[in-house]
Amino acid sequence: MIFDFTDYDKLLPLVTNPLIASALLGLMGGLIGIFVMTRDSSFAVHGISEISFAGAAVALLIGLDVVLGSVIGSAAAAILIGILGTRAKDRNSIIAVLMPFGLGIGILALSLYEGRTSNKFGLLTGQIIAIDSPSLFWLTAISIFVILVLVIIWRPLQFASLDAEVAKARGVATGKLGFGFLLLLGLAVAASVQVVGALLVLSLLVTPAAAALRVTSSPKLAPLLSVSFAMTSAIGGILLALGGGLPVSPYITSVSFFIYLVARVVEVMRKRSAKQSVSKGLKA
Repeated sequence: MIFDFTDYDKLLPLVTNPLIASALLGLMGGLIGIFVMTRDSSFAVHGISEISFAGAAVALLIGLDVVLGSVIGSAAAAILIGILGTRAKDRNSIIAVLMPFGLGIGILALSLYEGRTSNKFGLLTGQIIAIDSPSLFWLTAISIFVILVLVIIWRPLQFASLDAEVAKARGVATGKLGFGFLLLLGLAVAASVQVVGALLVLSLLVTPAAAALRVTSSPKLAPLLSVSFAMTSAIGGILLALGGGLPVSPYITSVSFFIYLVARVVEVMRKRSAKQSVSKGLKA
């Protein structure tokens, strides 16, 4: 049997913390993911996640808090990308250099760590079921901070993301906004790594927003859909995992990917319908 929901009512109370964390991270990931897509920063997410993984692995090795190590790694990566990668070409080069370095340092730290194997594996693929109250506190604090700052800078950041040259001409501090956005992205990555791990972080910060933008280009509807998709992926993944008996991450990534596929189908159908309407109008 693939799924067994016999004792589902008894298992749900055990995942209260993970469900709260998933809801918050889905909200944060869905919102920031819109800017990741419009600013073409998907590659940056992956690069920051590798350094975040390195920071978490080093923290695990020396006995510090893993979330703190992840945040320090993500912040360091965001600062380096922001300072050295002012142009898109330079930014991609810096990210390509940081990724293998971060992965190498992380693997080295994990190979030296003599603790439980599950802790090592969790940094790569997530360990949301193991989230305790202190970890939930930090994840909640990070998520709320990122969401609040995003709300405050939403309009100028949206303007700068859609047309940086015009925004700069209108007096928008595009450089500072871009640097600030990278720092927020670093925090979002650090929080998300705790849920889906360094290797699968794109499923929360990129895929939901990519699906939303396939369905609509509305600046108001797209963030709402992105948040809905991200929360459905995170929370739905946990609920499915309870009955599946497998790690949570594959379910989260699978739900996220399925939503993206459905969005692509909807996009194709809408375009086909629009072409048919135009054809009918021309014949008339």
